[in-house]
Amino acid sequence: MPPVTTTARETQVPLCVDLDGTLIKTDMVWESLVGLLRQHPLWLLAVPFWWARGRAYLKQQLAARVQVDVTVLPYHQAFLDFLHDAKARGRRLVLATAADLEMAKPVARHVPLFEAVLASDGKTNLRGSAKLKSLTERYGERQFDYAGNSSVDLAVWDGVREAIVVNAGAGLARRAEQRAKLGPTFLNTTSKLPALLHCLRPHQWIKNLIVFVPLITSHQIGHPSELLAAIWTFVAFCLCSSSVYVLNDLMDLEADRHHPTKRTRPFAAGDLPLPVGLALSPLLLLSSLAIALMLAAPLAGVLALYFVATTAYSWQLKRVPLLDVFLLAGLYTLRLIAGHVVTGIAFSAWLLVFAMFIFLSLALLKRFRELHGLRQQNQMDAKGRGYTVDDLELVAMIGLVSGYLAVLVLALYVNSPQVVGLYQLPLLLLLICPLLLYWISRVWLLAHRGQMHTDPVVFALKDWPSYLIAILTLLVMWLATGQ
Repeated sequence: MPPVTTTARETQVPLCVDLDGTLIKTDMVWESLVGLLRQHPLWLLAVPFWWARGRAYLKQQLAARVQVDVTVLPYHQAFLDFLHDAKARGRRLVLATAADLEMAKPVARHVPLFEAVLASDGKTNLRGSAKLKSLTERYGERQFDYAGNSSVDLAVWDGVREAIVVNAGAGLARRAEQRAKLGPTFLNTTSKLPALLHCLRPHQWIKNLIVFVPLITSHQIGHPSELLAAIWTFVAFCLCSSSVYVLNDLMDLEADRHHPTKRTRPFAAGDLPLPVGLALSPLLLLSSLAIALMLAAPLAGVLALYFVATTAYSWQLKRVPLLDVFLLAGLYTLRLIAGHVVTGIAFSAWLLVFAMFIFLSLALLKRFRELHGLRQQNQMDAKGRGYTVDDLELVAMIGLVSGYLAVLVLALYVNSPQVVGLYQLPLLLLLICPLLLYWISRVWLLAHRGQMHTDPVVFALKDWPSYLIAILTLLVMWLATGQ
């Protein structure tokens, strides 16, 4: 958009600015509801009763119980720059929002541009025609400009001198132009599909391939019925894990916005409306459970346990040092258990113990990477976690020991009676031990050097030595069968 010049006439006409979806790319009510879900979930039972007394009362009750950190909200930067320029030219700016006054005042303090704040007060919901009436009484008919972002603002634009459309499509701009002179526009034509796919984190679905491990280790991967069941289990876990990721992003809004990279996540950045996440998470979960019930009732129980455990992790347990990584390792192991449950393959104590140690090492590696990044930024605490950068060396020590114990379990497994029925040349399996030792040592070395900037599993997907080690491991297993 070209630079906007401000005439003497315009400096006398106040510019009234909407908050939700306009100044910020989110909504304070939904921010407060998510905050209530995170901090005081039992209060959600009272929300329908507050709503029954009107939206203004609902907003007032939310504002009284939840304090949103306005310093990290996703502001519409291009529009904010426009407001700073208008203020510098002498323009009078007013924050006019349907949010509660106690929600709006912190924003006005953080963005010190506005000479007044007009907002809902617990009785009047300052929205649509009610907002137009209030602004007209204060400034006169068509004696003010208004910046908004939704069809609700059309009622306000009916009585303004100039309409400014922010964070909306060209269709809304055309409708606004039918009601008033159209001023500067800050249109948003970006598709939400990429953001929607991003919040599902499909790259993390690779972790759910663990459900196929029992088929591989028992040499039943070629059985069509068991393979099909495992494929559907994989799909169910992908849906369930995406449900968890969406919920986790909602619960971690504030912490993510303080994080140097996680602040770009769709909900934290305001690229997706929060109601989308609140609807999407349960929909994905129900779809996952429906698939599980069609396969085997116990699988639905495993998925339910996975969801409950991950929800507990998102709410509180991730803030408990060490317990968080043990729980993450347990969640990986649940995928392994699901593979056994749906295929009917007998459980292997060796496989379960090996999985627990290797997954614990990977969980600690993830924490180490986060703490290492904080140390490089001269920060002491991991916000939303229970660690400080002083824990870095201890986390590395426990993680390396866990990884090496997994290799020890594998070596002991080679000498166990269970191997005889599966492999004609079981001693060849010992060749996997140095391969795994090398891979574990290498990823920890790269993390120590600060060269691992993603989740360890995501890193492995882009790392050709990891692929080579996986291929060599499968080759050794095939040779050990004696075929």
